[in-house]
Amino acid sequence: MKLTSFAVALGLVVSTGMASAQSINMNLSGGNPGGLWSLLGAGMDRAVKADDPDAVITYQATGGGFANLALLASNRTDMGLVHDAEVKLGLNGQEPFKAPITNLQAIGYMYNWAPMHFFLNQSIAQEYNIDSLDDIATSGAPITIGINRSGNITSDVALFMLEKAGLDEATLEANGGSFVRAGANEQGDLMQDGRIDMATNGIFIRHSSFRAIDENTDVVLLTVPQDVIDATNEAFGTAAFTIPGGSYSKQPNDVQTMALGAMVVATESMPDDMAAKLASGFLKNIDEIRNVHNAMKALTPELMVSQTVLPFHPGAERVYREAGLIE
Repeated sequence: MKLTSFAVALGLVVSTGMASAQSINMNLSGGNPGGLWSLLGAGMDRAVKADDPDAVITYQATGGGFANLALLASNRTDMGLVHDAEVKLGLNGQEPFKAPITNLQAIGYMYNWAPMHFFLNQSIAQEYNIDSLDDIATSGAPITIGINRSGNITSDVALFMLEKAGLDEATLEANGGSFVRAGANEQGDLMQDGRIDMATNGIFIRHSSFRAIDENTDVVLLTVPQDVIDATNEAFGTAAFTIPGGSYSKQPNDVQTMALGAMVVATESMPDDMAAKLASGFLKNIDEIRNVHNAMKALTPELMVSQTVLPFHPGAERVYREAGLIE
């Protein structure tokens, strides 16, 4: 009897130990603490815990997507949040990367609605007859343009789009203008103080930094030529996007642009069963991720599988295939 009881108890211990060993226990490299990506990390942790109370996703603050790709490339993190545009650069070995990154696999797309905005001081727009991005170069206007800091993907995208619209740094300086490096909230302050004439960034519609610009300065939202949108999407793996008319006080019509997206990326070293558990947890408990911020309410299972820049991890792909989300 005692021997039988011990054997049963040992079996339970072994079984429990094996279950524990199979629970998700991973790091997620994100961005600044307190930002949307940190909220997404908390939502993902709750999503996997809903299926397995022992599961843990630990969020780690980093310098953002470029830093996370470097960590993934060297297998120093389990997962990373990255922009689709950053992945495209990493796969091609373009700056800031010195060689192509070859070990990346996708777990799921989180959003694709962070459109590039180009706000121009209304008085300059009226004086020089500027309503589109490609009007700036030929206008001769001495515009001081805010772009995000080096190392932020939105600065790369903004510079690319401006150049495709005919405005490189030499042309801007010849017109008497210049570029000023500043983060999203800083650009709002600089616009209010008259230290920049134009703000550029790729964040959600009516993000707090955009609301501050719209409410505290007289600005217009410039349109973007289709050829610039197409070239940007080709270069960065992004997609076209429409900012609906009325999103800002002096924007009565729809504005066509392109949008950045963010995705959860792992590496080929992640076991298939772990990738499957992640994808399954995110799908089954998607409300845990949606509820982290109003900007995430539009997340759907279909959106999670809609990225096209990177192959899905085989474990995640199996889950999405069984759910009928991919063929």
